[in-house]
Amino acid sequence: MGKMDFYTILWADLMIMRRRMTRYLVTTLVSPILYLFAFGWGLGRDISIEGASYLDFVIPGIIALTAMNSSFVGAGARLNVDRLFFRSFDEFLMVPISTLSLVFGKAMIGVFRGLVSSIAFLAVALLLSPTFSLGPLFLVSLVLTCLSFSFLGVLAALLAKSHEDMNTFSSLILLPMTFLAGTFFSLSQVSGALKLGLYVLPLTHSSLCLRAAALNQPFPWTSFVVICLFVFLFLAASIATLRQISE
Repeated sequence: MGKMDFYTILWADLMIMRRRMTRYLVTTLVSPILYLFAFGWGLGRDISIEGASYLDFVIPGIIALTAMNSSFVGAGARLNVDRLFFRSFDEFLMVPISTLSLVFGKAMIGVFRGLVSSIAFLAVALLLSPTFSLGPLFLVSLVLTCLSFSFLGVLAALLAKSHEDMNTFSSLILLPMTFLAGTFFSLSQVSGALKLGLYVLPLTHSSLCLRAAALNQPFPWTSFVVICLFVFLFLAASIATLRQISE
């Protein structure tokens, strides 16, 4: 992977984001802050779950959710517009840039957006619950979460045939994960086949890792490995899809 190729692709998207940073932060924080006040501070103020207050329990889940949405949209929506509206993505396919550099360059803007959004929300959440442990495992889990959903966003944008396809993908894949991946409830409350199905969702493992690291609970190393596998799976699928498009 050419280092300068990677930076060149990422730099253009970073410059666009820098000009819109204030507007981006305002719009990206609306949903997680509403979730925080509605579920954590409102409905769950007097509830305890897994040895912690519901507010402490739900904040890591909302961080995982914020990272998912911001990373996916940051990488996928931008690439979708470049491919299908501006047609500028075709220019990258004509220059001698490796497929790996191109996928990484387009995905890293999603990672950057996901981290910015998650850290901004965390700063707000710490005002309400300043008891979190922000150690290395928390930060690594957050970066891996952003990576996995950024590559998923790139993959979805490469497969999309229209702008509506991205909305359909979000409705069928991201929206169910928002409410079913252990973001707002404990998986110990679910049994049977449904519980097994929830463990198929990448956001489930992100929520488990971030929650355990933030609350100093036993860390779920199996979920950590699963997140890594999702990163490589979405990366490999994106590279394979891009090579098909380039042929």
